[in-house]
Amino acid sequence: MDSLTQIVLGGAVGEAVLGKKVGNKAILWGAIGGTIPDLDTIPGQFMSTVDRLDIHRGFSHSIIFAILIAPLLGYLVNRLYQGKLSNFKGWTALFFWSIFTHPLLDSFTTWGTQLFWPLDWRIALHSIFVIDPLYTLPFLFCLLGVLFLNRKNSIRAKLNRFGIVISSIYLIWSLTAKMIIGNRVEKMLKKQEVSWQSYQSRPGLFNTILWTFNIEQKDRFLITYCSFFDKDESPLLIHEFPKRHDLLLPYRNHKDIERLIFLTKGYFIIEQIEDGLLMHDLRFGLTEGFTPEKGEFVFTYKITEVEGELLIEQLERSFKGMESVLEKNYQRMLGFKFV
Repeated sequence: MDSLTQIVLGGAVGEAVLGKKVGNKAILWGAIGGTIPDLDTIPGQFMSTVDRLDIHRGFSHSIIFAILIAPLLGYLVNRLYQGKLSNFKGWTALFFWSIFTHPLLDSFTTWGTQLFWPLDWRIALHSIFVIDPLYTLPFLFCLLGVLFLNRKNSIRAKLNRFGIVISSIYLIWSLTAKMIIGNRVEKMLKKQEVSWQSYQSRPGLFNTILWTFNIEQKDRFLITYCSFFDKDESPLLIHEFPKRHDLLLPYRNHKDIERLIFLTKGYFIIEQIEDGLLMHDLRFGLTEGFTPEKGEFVFTYKITEVEGELLIEQLERSFKGMESVLEKNYQRMLGFKFV
């Protein structure tokens, strides 16, 4: 999830663990703890494209990391507050839960979180977008309210608990919505006589109403969108993309190529260009696929051979001037279909 959401979650967890004893300091250190796992992006700046992708949401997002670093941070903060606020066990518990809940929340998104590192298993439930105001804002308002209440005020704990509960209910709703919309799309695909081997679904931008589906067939992928406000009799708009996985055969023994295939879980297509190949990661979809215009793939990797060495670079996407796309996304979410 985005940094603000992780700060809010960490702060609320910190308050739940130690707020009664140390007041707003628990929120401060919980918020700091909630941002620590994403510091893996710093060493990633000095790595190759594939290594940077591989390290993100890896060790720093694991249970083991939380277990190892929590006592160290608990010790340092306990030393900082020697005296009345000295509580090594309490600070350690605060950091463990604020750090551990970060990857737990990330597991609901699309990227994939290596929660059980060193096992090479990345959990991605694909049920919530990385930025979702309906998850974050009520949670944020509850936490802001907590800040203005005395630590001994009983309303403070109840308000913080309410924020945690409603945010957790929203996560449960996201999983429920995923199942409901999945069943609905399966019926619509059968009605349109569209077969599939497998499919992935994930929520659209900033909501859990409009959902994207990557549908795998033998030699191609289909991408379609479905909103809870769509009428059942209205056919799905489907974009087709040939897999072209055969273009990767000359490079299939290269470790970086194999790693990219693993990270995408096989949901990718290959495009031939003049000086190499483009590998489009379907998990993050298109910029404008909910209209007849496909737009561009959000995540694309360029594969070229330079002096016998394989070079893999992530293409930079500019999202400037996307206001019209956001407006269309909102309209599509409400059930309007572009033709």
